[in-house]
Amino acid sequence: MDPKARRGRPRSGEADARIIDAALELLLERGYDRFSVDEVAAKAEVAKTTLYRRWSTKDHLIVAVVARMQDEVPVEYSGDVRADLTRYLNAIAAGLHRMGQAGRPTASGDTSAGLVAEVAAAAARHADIGAAVHAMFVRRNALVLRLLEQAREHGEIGPGVEPEVLFDQLAGAIYYRLLITGRPIDAAYVDRLVAGALGGSAA
Repeated sequence: MDPKARRGRPRSGEADARIIDAALELLLERGYDRFSVDEVAAKAEVAKTTLYRRWSTKDHLIVAVVARMQDEVPVEYSGDVRADLTRYLNAIAAGLHRMGQAGRPTASGDTSAGLVAEVAAAAARHADIGAAVHAMFVRRNALVLRLLEQAREHGEIGPGVEPEVLFDQLAGAIYYRLLITGRPIDAAYVDRLVAGALGGSAA
């Protein structure tokens, strides 16, 4: 086939990937305030109308970018629930730190809610953004809840333990530390957090 015959408007999936790639790069470089949807369209080499048909506002696009970042973190049960949760939460903490540093100087190592706080604020202000954020977390959290159910089936956590409540303890502590106290979410903290949560749920 003549290569020229394949040129023209990209397929929908290809356009989506190019937009998200461009948005992620610009969001981490510029931060929330200086993030421009028009610049994303230019960088992704798509028409603005193509982008806005998929994501009608800046916040909708940012939620899609955050979902993409979450999807890069694998969730698998290996037979050792403590190791699995520790690995998962460390990856989430790294992602949150990356988002917190969006648009900040490279040398900055301070703990910051940054982009996470902006997304939370947008979700609180706009019902449609809130629904998108809720759907994103429901989809991702289902994977972790399944992991905990498998751990319960294998006797690693007690039969009376509710996976949802256990995960709320872990995720709630991470986001409380990020959004409220600003304390570091390092590997040592994650180890203590997982050990404490599982200590009361062991079979």
